Amino acid sequence: MLTLSCFDHYNAVAQTGLAYGRLGTGLPSPADVVSLYNRNNIRRIRIYDPHQPTLQALGGSNIEVILGVPNTDLQNVAASQANANTWVQNNVRNYPSVRFRYIAVGNEVSPIRGDTSQYVSFVLPALRNIFNAISSAGLGNQIRVSTAVETGLLGNSYPPADGAFRDDVRSYLGPIVSFLASNNAPLLVNLYPYFSYVDNPGSISLSYALFTSDGVVVPGGIRYQNLFYAILDATYAALEKYGASSVEIVVSESGWPTAGGTAATVENARLYNTNLIQRVKTGTPKRPGRAIETYIFSAFDENQKNPEIEKHFGVYQSNGQPKYAISFN
Repeated sequence: MLTLSCFDHYNAVAQTGLAYGRLGTGLPSPADVVSLYNRNNIRRIRIYDPHQPTLQALGGSNIEVILGVPNTDLQNVAASQANANTWVQNNVRNYPSVRFRYIAVGNEVSPIRGDTSQYVSFVLPALRNIFNAISSAGLGNQIRVSTAVETGLLGNSYPPADGAFRDDVRSYLGPIVSFLASNNAPLLVNLYPYFSYVDNPGSISLSYALFTSDGVVVPGGIRYQNLFYAILDATYAALEKYGASSVEIVVSESGWPTAGGTAATVENARLYNTNLIQRVKTGTPKRPGRAIETYIFSAFDENQKNPEIEKHFGVYQSNGQPKYAISFN
């Protein structure tokens, strides 16, 4: 029996987690990574695949985990309930002292992205099969099953109250959202004001993206202090248009690069991430007073990723020293 605590997913304390990607050379061992998290009071982690040494290192750490089903595993897991049961046995049930919080079935799979569109037909059946496997294991009250999407699925995001998903993702996303709603699971959203800013520098100020502005008043008279809140509320509005106002959002990635592109500096990354940790403690204009469960991307730079900007989102250097002053307390 897994030694997992029951906790309220939707009144989560505003303790920001940190994603741990491994697509880099010279990174510390998983055991050293867990030690780094413990030293810095980082109590939540997102990992992108069931890397056995990482799961072993997390055992007994009391760090809550988002575990990814990689996109490359989706077809196999979707193919049969037996395959999903085996996946859950090997990667969840075999680690009884790991505190699994969510299973993220696929990451940024989208019919409008050429690099992931081949996985679209597998996401919903994989979700169902993993959910059934988790439920059959008696873990349905502890572990929620979801998928992680990107905000590029939004067709409209301004003003936030008019947020709507693109018409050409409805047939893909609608059934997934219905599945989440029926199972009291959140939608995991990778939300990057950085990319919104660099794509629209003429209409979005850097200070608005970095949480340092006085905010803007959007049509309807609502003041938004920062771009993160605005994109998040636009995504909530889009969910409401799918009839899924009960679905909460967990921000499964957000961050700012320290090099490699426009406005990608150590100081801007420090401003963004340190302000983010504070701002997620309170809610958005649409959902005031509700902490926003959020995971910063990423623990380390990943020099094996492309394009160049993707290599530089790390908060810590490979020796465990922070690139800039940051506190997860």
